[in-house]
Amino acid sequence: MTNSTNTAKPFSSYQHDIYIAGTKGIKPIMTTNPNLWESAAKQVMEPMNFDYAKGGAGAGETVRRNREAFDKWSIIPRMVRSNTKRSLKVKVLGQEWDSPIAIAPVGVNRIFHPDGEKGIAHAAGKMGSPYVLSTFASESPEVVAQAQDAAAGHDHSIRWLQLYWPQSVDHDVTRSILRRAKQHRYTALVITLDIFSMSWRPMDLDNAYLPLYKGYSTALGFSDPVFRRKFREKHGHEADEDILKGAFEWENTIFPNLAHTWSELEFLRKEWDGQILVKGIQTATDAEMAVQAGVDGIIVSNHGGRQYDGGYGSLDALQEVAEAVGDKVDVLFDSGVRTGADVMKALALGAKAVFVGRPIIYGLGARGQEGALHVLRCLLADLEINLGITGVQNAVDLKPSDLRRYEAKASL
Repeated sequence: MTNSTNTAKPFSSYQHDIYIAGTKGIKPIMTTNPNLWESAAKQVMEPMNFDYAKGGAGAGETVRRNREAFDKWSIIPRMVRSNTKRSLKVKVLGQEWDSPIAIAPVGVNRIFHPDGEKGIAHAAGKMGSPYVLSTFASESPEVVAQAQDAAAGHDHSIRWLQLYWPQSVDHDVTRSILRRAKQHRYTALVITLDIFSMSWRPMDLDNAYLPLYKGYSTALGFSDPVFRRKFREKHGHEADEDILKGAFEWENTIFPNLAHTWSELEFLRKEWDGQILVKGIQTATDAEMAVQAGVDGIIVSNHGGRQYDGGYGSLDALQEVAEAVGDKVDVLFDSGVRTGADVMKALALGAKAVFVGRPIIYGLGARGQEGALHVLRCLLADLEINLGITGVQNAVDLKPSDLRRYEAKASL
């Protein structure tokens, strides 16, 4: 099933739209240069909120490694190849997507711009791109689902729910969240494995700023009837009547400082009849264990460098993981994607699709929902054009032989 409203118009047409508008003296609402999206957001966002979006764990080594991993690979073009009917369509978990670009789960969107998660859901719906809602969102799953479907013009948009999974003492909260997600047609769960406690993030620490404690990332909990009841029974008042205390309780629920075990996935299997993916896999060994545990998909990710320092680039892990699991489950990719060429490299190394986070957030921060839509349209156009120029007919045709790896040479 396809969910796009744009199937009659190629993604690359955005390039022509911009040039045609230029004949009337109209320029794009913000830069089309992916290297400048960050600075465009920085110019208008509140400094602490910008730092929250940009920051990584520790000294930022993992963030840097994510980008360096892409620089190690170059695309090898092939000329004089027929590719007049280019297609970005891919199949993920048995469902056809109009493109291999999906929106990564990023929380607290309303600190970046008042349009918040609704703004990004609007962009996803408009372009037919799958959207993953974060547990840390600043708007409820119901509100986001409505925004995505309204922009798409239909009620079968692709959306998943990312879950910071509570421990067994809060199974009733988990059940309630899953029930709400199912009611609003979130079709898959993304279980994030690499965050069960807050990481050491110097940019936020230097600002003494955690949006959670101001209530910006409590929408899922504060709108959940079971969490609200348990809080009321424990404290004698509603969670949103004491934002800080409510935030503490929500933090303790979703970040219990204890990792889950593979065997505990059985609980989710019993409670959720949709598909389950695990996000945060970086080794073949963990990928094989995930397959044994019965997951439907794996997302190779290091949380964009936000969770632990000293890690290696997520792209460096992708081929190993993809080769380890073969066709047993779908492998997707997250962390460091900034351009259409980046998407091509990830697909060639074994990903079925990729998730984009910070670039979309920078678009949102700079120009609200229209900025998020602009960035997404740029990425899709860039990908489609780059495929054609380098001689690739379909996104699914990409393979490792389309790339060449450059090893660092020792200095004399």
